[in-house]
Amino acid sequence: MTERNWLLEVDRLEVAYGPIRALRGCSLRVAAGETVVVVGANGAGKTTLLRAISNVLPHTAGEVRFANRSTRGVRTDLLTRQGLLHVPEGRGVIARLTVEDNLRLAYDRQTPAEPFAGACARVFVRFPRLQERLAQSAGSLSGGEQQMLALARALINPPPMLLVDEPSLGLSPAMVREVFRVLREFKANGVTLLLVEQNVRQALGIADRAYVLRHGEIVNESSGAALLADPDMLGYYLGSRAA
Repeated sequence: MTERNWLLEVDRLEVAYGPIRALRGCSLRVAAGETVVVVGANGAGKTTLLRAISNVLPHTAGEVRFANRSTRGVRTDLLTRQGLLHVPEGRGVIARLTVEDNLRLAYDRQTPAEPFAGACARVFVRFPRLQERLAQSAGSLSGGEQQMLALARALINPPPMLLVDEPSLGLSPAMVREVFRVLREFKANGVTLLLVEQNVRQALGIADRAYVLRHGEIVNESSGAALLADPDMLGYYLGSRAA
């Protein structure tokens, strides 16, 4: 592969839960401005991979480099301030705080390019329902509204790179479409994306490249289009036909 500006480099990453090896020497790279998708069957280790990259989980071997610097020992909140933001599975909002306070904390995590009011106005164009619920606690929102807020927290002051874990999980078809509109917006604005997503076909549709994770190991790498065009390979690696 020709030399590229790799923003994220994961080299032979290992994670264990006691005697169980959840990740087995995983290596992947994501170039600046690229959208990369990790697909695999349930239990393949996709969420563990993102959690290890963002140092939510410790890794027992291997190395992660972000912007040409090792992340070993760097707290997750400091990685966020350096520009690597993890939007976890299960919404990723602070339930006890209001919608406005959630947005304010996300806005303040790195130097903003615009005033808070202007950033909120931009977000509310995409998610008008959040404007109606500014004073409401995030924990009282519906599941779909909490996912809106999780994405709005990323959108209000976009970092150089996003790790996004199952953003459409449990959402209605209309909300799934909205989630993918936001992901395409991030992509169009040059945000680097590493995405784990159960809607494999939609995810591969926006991917520049894709990795297939199986039993904790990366077993295939290709363009999103190539993987999408090979349903037999998808079915084999995912354990069933992709949805």
